[in-house]
Amino acid sequence: MWLFDKDLWIEIFHTLGKNMFRTFLTMLGVIFAMIILVLLLGSANGMSNGFDKVFAGTASNSLFVWGQRTSEPYKGFERGRRIRYKIEDAEIIKKQIPEIEVLAPRIELGNHRGIVSVYRNGRTSGSAVYGDFPEIDNITKKKLVAGRFLNNTDIDNSKKVCVIGEETYKLLFDKGETAVGKDIRINGIFFTVVGIFKPNNNINIDGENAVFIPFTTFQKAFNSGDRMGWMAIAVEPTTEVKTVEKKIKDILKNKYDIHPDDERAIGSFDMSEIFNGITAFTNVLKGFSFFVGIFTLLAGVIAISNILLITVKERTKEIGIRRALGATPKVVKRQIVVEAIVLTAFAGLIGFSISVGILAVLNSLWGSGDDFPFVNPMVSIPQFTISFLLMVTLSVLIGLLPANRAIKVKPIEALREE
Repeated sequence: MWLFDKDLWIEIFHTLGKNMFRTFLTMLGVIFAMIILVLLLGSANGMSNGFDKVFAGTASNSLFVWGQRTSEPYKGFERGRRIRYKIEDAEIIKKQIPEIEVLAPRIELGNHRGIVSVYRNGRTSGSAVYGDFPEIDNITKKKLVAGRFLNNTDIDNSKKVCVIGEETYKLLFDKGETAVGKDIRINGIFFTVVGIFKPNNNINIDGENAVFIPFTTFQKAFNSGDRMGWMAIAVEPTTEVKTVEKKIKDILKNKYDIHPDDERAIGSFDMSEIFNGITAFTNVLKGFSFFVGIFTLLAGVIAISNILLITVKERTKEIGIRRALGATPKVVKRQIVVEAIVLTAFAGLIGFSISVGILAVLNSLWGSGDDFPFVNPMVSIPQFTISFLLMVTLSVLIGLLPANRAIKVKPIEALREE
């Protein structure tokens, strides 16, 4: 096979090595183009991975639903009626909407974002106190630093236990003091600490200074009866959250006699909109990076074509002799195209190696931090493969220009003495 012809490769490297400085300058365009392409793609991937890290622990297909005041009179009820949910609503919704994977009823002590004084040994923490089921951890994951989270045994037995935030711990306990197993007091009622969590540095729904107690314990301790504050819901991945959101609102409107066109009576927040927006942003960023990088690469490959045109003119006599000795146009064209491919591929690999090194340094500087969304900024294997194959394809197409110029050289004219 001609590709493994030893003489062909010796001739190619001899030709490229005759003027090393010019060959190096020729490759610089492709080297810088590949560096720019990989840095752009790697940075876009790093931002995408960073956003994934920032929002880790929060279900991307989650939905939160709560009651508000009606804005339309309906069935004899005046506008401004407060909608208050009951725990049975959660069972009805989950039974009628099979697309729901997780539904966690929630309730908060005091008003929304209300602050409750939590006491321990003369120290006070103004905390948000929530009544929860263990399922809430599947929607907004808690990063435990000590102990455990709520479990079904706590719910079944209405245990007076709690999980506190790291900020709550700092306000109620001394640094280094063991909190698990100790008691704190909420509205005069003692609860035993079974776990401590810290924020995930993502979308902070519950706040840093929070206390979680079993929902059933909350009902008995604070006489909330069958009331439910709001619902945290995770929808199966194959279903759009908006579809489930509409079904939930239809069920609640029908049960609580809310006007079908009343958009204010039921409050909701679709978390998937945030995730979809971020995904769209990172995809556009990746596409833009690839677009800019490819055009930069094209400019570098064109530079190689221009240099090859010059070398073809300089090698006119050489090409004429080869033609006179029987070299076919196909052989001459093949050598020029292979020279273009070798220059481009070698320069591209050098640029890729340099850019990977730069990305590794950037990752070591910012990849482990929580403040800046930038994690593992490396190009994927498919991205590199597509970029490399496109680069080689461009070099073949661009190399055809000097190759066609070379085969147009007539042996008699090439051998004529000037």
